[in-house]
Amino acid sequence: MNNELLVSEEVYRTSQVQIGTKIKNANMSQFIAGVTKEGLNIIDISKIDERIKLAAKFLSRYEPQGIVFVASREYAKKPASKTAELLGAKAITERFIPGTFTNPNIQGYVEPDVVFINDPAVDNQAMMEAVKNGIPIVAILHTNNSSSYVDLIIPGNNKGRESLALIYYLLAREVLKIWGKDVSSLKREDFQAEL
Repeated sequence: MNNELLVSEEVYRTSQVQIGTKIKNANMSQFIAGVTKEGLNIIDISKIDERIKLAAKFLSRYEPQGIVFVASREYAKKPASKTAELLGAKAITERFIPGTFTNPNIQGYVEPDVVFINDPAVDNQAMMEAVKNGIPIVAILHTNNSSSYVDLIIPGNNKGRESLALIYYLLAREVLKIWGKDVSSLKREDFQAEL
């Protein structure tokens, strides 16, 4: 395993990607490095980094048009859309219409090969439809999220503006690198939602 981080630990820390919630789901214990005196669970930065690399390798195996990013949380809409745009994938960032993955008769029906979920708690309808169709799911999981039905977990703060910008930026950059694309003009700021 390559132990070199995708960005410095300092960049991860200032983006608050490692800041979890006070609630810890048992299945997330493997990713937690400790607890702050305020009771917040802290996610292990090396595991976040490792999982972003793993997710990038996994997604890079799919045809871009078969990848669907689902993100209805406000700060996740822009980074998810930007990632989808750069990869040639699809993003669903407004209300997920029930049947989008399961009912070929509705307008907007999509048949994904893999689904990327920003937050299983918020994007639950999309996740359950992917499960119903046996579609692999990659998801960003906060310390309080359940990993049920998630095939590949990226542990991390899936609510924070800067955290989400960093995760999606790194994911897009790594997938594009694997595909042999030039990533020199990619900037993290371009993934950041407006305040």
